[in-house]
Amino acid sequence: MEKVRKTDEEWREQLTPEQYHVARQKGTEPAFTGQYWDNHEQGMYRCACCGAELFDAATKFESGTGWPSFYAPVHPTKVRTETDTSHGMHRVEALCAQCDAHLGHVFPDGPRPTGTRFCMNSASLDFKKKD
Repeated sequence: MEKVRKTDEEWREQLTPEQYHVARQKGTEPAFTGQYWDNHEQGMYRCACCGAELFDAATKFESGTGWPSFYAPVHPTKVRTETDTSHGMHRVEALCAQCDAHLGHVFPDGPRPTGTRFCMNSASLDFKKKD
C-alpha cells in the first residue's frame, strides 16, 4: 500500500468543507446528522479522502450513538490507531492507514466477535453500494 500524501490546498480542493474539517483537521460531525449513521444497505465504506476500502457493511451495527459503528475494519492494516488526549479525554483515534485521514475513535464496548466499536464520522467515509 502506497501512502497518499497531498498538501492542505490539494485536500481543500478535493473535499467539501465538512469533509476537510473532519478528516483533515480531526473534527467531529454532530451525532445523528451524518449520511451513514442510519444506512442499512450492503456494500463497502471507503475513505472519503483516498478511496481505500475500510469497512464492510456486514460489520456495521446499531450502537445508538448517532455515528456509523463497525466491529472491525475490512482488514487490520486498513485502519491505524493513535492515542488521542485532546479535549481532556483519553481516547483511541482511528485513522486511514493509507492517507492518515481522521475517521473517528475506537472503543472497547462493541459486540461480538471483537468487542470493539469503531465509531466513525460519515464525513470521513464514502459508501459504495453492493451490486
